[in-house]
Amino acid sequence: MFLQNPLTRPLAAVSAAVLLALAAACSKPADQGHASAASTLLAQSAAPAQGHAVSRLGDLSAFRRIAADVATLVDKGDLPAAKVRIKDLEVAWDGAEAGLKPRAADDWHVLDKALDKALAALRADAPETAGCKAAMAALLKVFDTLEGKA
Repeated sequence: MFLQNPLTRPLAAVSAAVLLALAAACSKPADQGHASAASTLLAQSAAPAQGHAVSRLGDLSAFRRIAADVATLVDKGDLPAAKVRIKDLEVAWDGAEAGLKPRAADDWHVLDKALDKALAALRADAPETAGCKAAMAALLKVFDTLEGKA
């Protein structure tokens, strides 16, 4: 005889709801290794961390930290590592799009364009340190500007 735990069905229903919500939040399929990172960043943007200015898009500090990591790598002249690290930002940003864009579409587009320019600079056939530095500085400036518009 099979005895079912009384919590099995409610737990399964809650798990399914959470998985569906996460799937709906992603506008593009994420790499399996980055799916949880995108979900974490989306959750962090919804609940601002203490001490961080919050933009109309939400708390962008987790995204900005990745961009700062990339800028540090560019400043050190390690463009291959910067190219790898900016992929983390791209995946997290794309994964959070559905949750962020409706909050402030104009701000989202400004930041998205700055990120696209940084990606293009780092992914160029022959990336130039000066161009990558300028693109990363511009991206960080957009983050800082948006945080001041809250």
